[in-house]
Amino acid sequence: MSFRDFLLLFFVCLAWGINLVLTRWVVADLAVPPFFFAAVRFAGVALFLIPFLRPVPEKLFTLAVISVLIGSLNFALLFIGLKNAEASAVAVTGQLGVPISTLMSMAFLGERIGWRRGLGIMLSFAGVMLIAFDPTSFRISTGLMYVVACAFIGSYGGILMKQMPALTGLQVQAWVGLFSFAPLFAISFLWESGQVSTYVQGGWPVWLASLFAIFGVSIFGHGGFYTLIKKYDVSMLSPLTLMTPLWGVVFGILLLNEPISPRLLLGGGMALAGVFIIAVRQNTRLPEAALGKKIGAGDS
Repeated sequence: MSFRDFLLLFFVCLAWGINLVLTRWVVADLAVPPFFFAAVRFAGVALFLIPFLRPVPEKLFTLAVISVLIGSLNFALLFIGLKNAEASAVAVTGQLGVPISTLMSMAFLGERIGWRRGLGIMLSFAGVMLIAFDPTSFRISTGLMYVVACAFIGSYGGILMKQMPALTGLQVQAWVGLFSFAPLFAISFLWESGQVSTYVQGGWPVWLASLFAIFGVSIFGHGGFYTLIKKYDVSMLSPLTLMTPLWGVVFGILLLNEPISPRLLLGGGMALAGVFIIAVRQNTRLPEAALGKKIGAGDS
């Protein structure tokens, strides 16, 4: 990989990692309702990517279903998770998209795995469970369970994406945005309250966070990542994308003063080691499985 392309991947992962922390700050500290915040993001993506809605792709109904999975449902669960769990823990837990995508490629596409990827899958889940389970209270973090559900839904959307003709990254983002914002607004106005006033009263920090999610993550981040996918093998890119959860942990600690606990360090190390083992082994049926949710609506 050229140094220039590595810098592009570095800044893409940096944008994804920072956005996890920003979203946590907006929905938890500033109390902006998560469904509404996600809806604003997708509405902005759809608005700014209108030119990429042409030509209309084949299998539009399938694309609509995929969009709801990797857009509305995926981000609704992720943002609820971020409201109820620390960004650093969410950054690691979100990487379960890689082992889950591998398991789904086994179930739906007939992929076979050896003992190394099997070990990686077990390590990933064990590490996340170590982070999520509090032995002092015998409770599992509800927020992180939402993130696990988000990883399942995003991974299933990635499996369905195999049925679609090839689309560019910005085409995918444009259609996901178009099909996702209305359901999220509807859910928000049914289940949340005071969302518009809270968003407006949040002022320029909330508005900048929205613009960063739209342009920095969905347009620059995902567009840049698809450019790299066209140039390099997944087996080269996927281990490097582990920079994303590392940035999430670092900025969660630095910007949100999240605690560094032995459970987070040990569990995070186990989970990311498992993801790395899976990522460097080739998936013959679904090479994109090593990228987890990054092949769908983006990493965060």
